[in-house]
Formats: sequence, C-alpha cells, structure tokens
Amino acid sequence: MELVSIIMPCHNGAKFIDESINSVLSQSYSYWELLIIDDQSTDESVNIVKNYCQEDSRIKLFENDNPKGKPFAPRNLGIKNASGRFIAFLDCDDKWLPTKLENQIKLFEDSMCAVTFSYYKKMDEESVVRDGIIKSPAKVLYKHLLYGNCIGNLTAVYDTQKVGKVFQKDIHHEDYVMWLEILNKGFYALNTNSVEAVYRESSDSTSGNKISAFLWTWDIYRKELKLNIYSSCFHFIIYSIKAVIKFLK
Repeated sequence: MELVSIIMPCHNGAKFIDESINSVLSQSYSYWELLIIDDQSTDESVNIVKNYCQEDSRIKLFENDNPKGKPFAPRNLGIKNASGRFIAFLDCDDKWLPTKLENQIKLFEDSMCAVTFSYYKKMDEESVVRDGIIKSPAKVLYKHLLYGNCIGNLTAVYDTQKVGKVFQKDIHHEDYVMWLEILNKGFYALNTNSVEAVYRESSDSTSGNKISAFLWTWDIYRKELKLNIYSSCFHFIIYSIKAVIKFLK
C-alpha cells in the first residue's frame, strides 16, 4: 500500500469539519495521513482538530501564518509537508464516501494515469444530499480539459511519483490550472465512474459565484494558457454550455 496525503484547508470550519474528518476515518483504504491546515480560524476549528490529532496519529494540524484569503495557500502548505506518494484534496465542509480512496488508488496501476477522480453529488448546508449526480468522462486528456474543468477538486488524487509535487497558483480556479499543468505533461486522468464524494454547496462558496467563474475561466485561457482569441472563444463557448448543464443538476 502507498501512503495517501489528504490536504484539508480549514477556515472557520467548526460547523462541518467533524463530518469531513469522519468521512476520512471511514475509508476502507487505511494507509493515509490527513493534513489539516488552519487558515487563521476564529471559531473552535483548531480545538476540534486537536482532539482528533490526539485520537489518531494519522491526523496532523498545521497553521498557516501567512493567510491570503484563498485556498491555494493552505493547500500548498499541506502539499509541502505531505509525505505520501499520492496527494488528495478535501475541504472541511465536504465529505467522501468510504470506498473513495480504495477505488481510485488502484487506477494508478495504469502507467500513464497521473490523476484519478470520480463522480460526486451535492448537498446543502443542512447536509441534505441531492439526487442528481455530477458526472464526467471516463478518461480525460489535456485537450479534453481545455473545454472546462470536469475534475472535481474534492474527488481528485494525483501521483507525485509520476509528476512530482505540483502546487496550486495564486489564481481563481486554482485546481483547474493544476490539472491542466499535470495533464499537459502527457499523462491522462481516469474516472472511477462511481459516486465517491459529496460537495457542500453554500451561497457564499467560491464556486457559487457563477458569473465570476466564467470570467476566471476566460482569464485562464488568455493569461495562463495564452490561447489566441479564436481558440479562446471556441473553448469558452463549449465550457459555458457545459457549465450551465452542470449548474442545473
């Protein structure tokens, strides 16, 4: 078994972090470490995490002394301190299903697979899970990912043995840019084709700002990837259609 390092940024996550941590503790794949990076919380988050650390040595607390107000900073601190071959991400208000890691890690036996991911569902702030499933392709190459991010950050795992430690940039849609960077190395991402996670959608969540999300994607095409105007427009139109369909689910 190879060690999985799970990166969990936390800022005032006391309301939901128990649920998130317990979803990791319930994993059928038990060889993991959970790195929780507190981003200057003012609630009881730190005390809650410290209690878990005392109960299970696989859970470790780090504190981000230089908060940026964006998730890339605590995630990068977690990646820097990760000891595992595999890097996974779980925010402190989301949760995994018990078979997630088990079903994803075995997909890395494919030598050209650098990222694995899964379907997921959405839930509200009362933890009521919706019926709809957020699905994505079974196999994703760089050229496919240009049409929009189909890899849910809470579902994804990447292999540092194949691509090294890849960090997130100080940019909106930081996870999307990271997956593009990894797949642009010639690898692909494989889907378990099963629901393995649940994303909590709140009114003040980053991805909840749909108009801003469109603008961020446009900036990625033009500023990060430096696509020409025609290619940017072509990919942006397809991305927009997919984003609307995803929002309606």
